[in-house]
Amino acid sequence: MEKFAPTQLAEDWDNVGLLVGDRTLSVERVMTCLTVTPETVSEAIQRRVDLIVTHHPMPFRPMKRLTTDTIAEGIVWQLARAGISVYSPHTGFDSAENGINQNLGLRLGLEELESLIPNEDGVQNNGAGRLGRLPAPQTLDEFVSALKLNLSIESVQVVNANGSPVERVAIACGSGGSFLGKAKARGCDTFVTGEATFHTCLEAEASGMSMVLLGHFASERFAIESLAELLGKSFGSTEIWASTTERDPLSWM
Repeated sequence: MEKFAPTQLAEDWDNVGLLVGDRTLSVERVMTCLTVTPETVSEAIQRRVDLIVTHHPMPFRPMKRLTTDTIAEGIVWQLARAGISVYSPHTGFDSAENGINQNLGLRLGLEELESLIPNEDGVQNNGAGRLGRLPAPQTLDEFVSALKLNLSIESVQVVNANGSPVERVAIACGSGGSFLGKAKARGCDTFVTGEATFHTCLEAEASGMSMVLLGHFASERFAIESLAELLGKSFGSTEIWASTTERDPLSWM
């Protein structure tokens, strides 16, 4: 994991690496997931997992006690009792050379991909977010239709800025609204992210940028499945799979 998604790429506020567990224990069964939840913990315990590789850290914030009084504390208590370790690459995985944003850009058919905010290590595609160019300009409708097909999702939310064509696109998986200003500064006409605030959407509209909100889950879950495949190829004797119980908590009614 350190080779694939170096922890030094993570944001300063993040909590990454081995978060629960004993580094000396052997690992035979690994489950990847986007988020550690009661459902994914139950799956891990039932299938006798040794290690969970979760994108979102658990725990994320410091805990003063470990009881079953809160959901987060109860989850960590369950994992520890079951002897299940937890590793999270989080924003290091977002920003890695072959991480989530890079792969999201490839899925969207973007060319000339580069980091939206380059990392100081000088590696071309190590850095936060991505930007790239479509082979030819598209209407927003065309772009969104292809995007939904490639990510196997039924719907997205859109800020349509004056019907302008889509050509230079910025990407930030997850809650990426804070990257809007950087995307605008680097000449992008469209910004794709998982979720953003209402006021960020208003800012995009006022600045003449289209924006596509995939949903936090959809913008990252595909990479968790790919990560399981990658780890499986790297450690052939280890049973590795992406959680089969994990679902997006949001749905359209």
